[in-house]
Amino acid sequence: MRPRDTDVAAHEAQIEAYRRMGAEARVRLAAQMSEDARLISLDGIRARHPEYDDKRARRALFRLLFGEDMVRALWPGEAPIAP
Repeated sequence: MRPRDTDVAAHEAQIEAYRRMGAEARVRLAAQMSEDARLISLDGIRARHPEYDDKRARRALFRLLFGEDMVRALWPGEAPIAP
């Protein structure tokens, strides 16, 4: 699916570049993009909640990624945390 802010020709060139990459390079790129997305999300959490220390910010990120039920299971007795 082409992003709305991307020209058709640019999108096709990007897809072609991905196709030329080997499998290992695509996996590395996917892992890096995933890590970048997590860091951007963590920055957003820190911007919304400057009072959060690193531990709380990461717990809020975990809640975004895996849901409140998982957070409660892993940190029983801890107060709910807003992402």
